[in-house]
Amino acid sequence: MPPLVFFVRHGQTDWNAEQRFQGQADTDINALGRSQAEANGRLLGQLEPDVSGFDFVASPLARTCETMRLVRSAMGLDPDGFRTDPALMELHFGDWQGRTLAEIEQIDAGAGSRRDADKWHFLPDGADAESYAMLCERVEAWLASQTGPTVCVTHGGVLRSIFRLVGGLSEGEAAALSIPQDKVLEMRGETLAWRG
Repeated sequence: MPPLVFFVRHGQTDWNAEQRFQGQADTDINALGRSQAEANGRLLGQLEPDVSGFDFVASPLARTCETMRLVRSAMGLDPDGFRTDPALMELHFGDWQGRTLAEIEQIDAGAGSRRDADKWHFLPDGADAESYAMLCERVEAWLASQTGPTVCVTHGGVLRSIFRLVGGLSEGEAAALSIPQDKVLEMRGETLAWRG
């Protein structure tokens, strides 16, 4: 496990505001999301003034890459000086992507209740769909591969997995956890703390 990782969730998108399942659909951040990303970059600059030895890595989706560019710009760094890793992508919501829960219920009555019964293991319809349990395995492998201090821009589901793996939350607690877009999650060893 790396000695220090700062995690940032991507800034808000219009689909976040509309409560649409995004998953791996490629959406852009909105004006609020851009201001959140810039504020998180300024905060990171205060928390860790010297990041010369840090790895900067993001999910390859548009909303995380734009967030990372804004974070790095706010830190006074080259916006494009980061790498991407598909292991950090959000879980795939299958056929649910792009829909609100109300829209899904019109197609499949009771889908929300089935998901609520075991949110961690629930698998939406669709060939590429993932459960949180499947995502957690992907995140665990990524975490094990990290060796040095890191700034990571990723997604809510990935951070729920971090709280399950590192924070020791139960599956139900982790699945229900609200993940802010205007704070930085600091992981030092096995300690997690929100900053901002």
